[in-house]
Amino acid sequence: MNVQQKRESRIRRHVRIRKRIRGATGRPRITVFKSSNHIYAQVIDDDRGVTIASASTVDPEIRSAGLKNTGNREAAKKVGMLLGKRAVEKGVSKAVFDRGGYVYHGRIQELADSAREAGLDF
Repeated sequence: MNVQQKRESRIRRHVRIRKRIRGATGRPRITVFKSSNHIYAQVIDDDRGVTIASASTVDPEIRSAGLKNTGNREAAKKVGMLLGKRAVEKGVSKAVFDRGGYVYHGRIQELADSAREAGLDF
């Protein structure tokens, strides 16, 4: 399976997931995207079409933490903590998790676990 086929398979899985998962005002959706070098996460209110909070490995707060590699589990953990902190500051305590078609393992799991530690409930 080449890179293009893997990407298309992930997008098909993501579409299947999005049929069932919807972020409302009271319980927004946490969505994740990962590349080989970075990981990005957002808290989205689908009712209003608004991003409430976001965090990624390209944020200055995470870049200044001195990570040598931003495509690993340690970086994903820092992104999850930052996302959870920012979401709680905006008044979000409950959410639904959209894994974006990725397997709930490794960086995705680490991000979710650290967001829970920061105060999000999902």
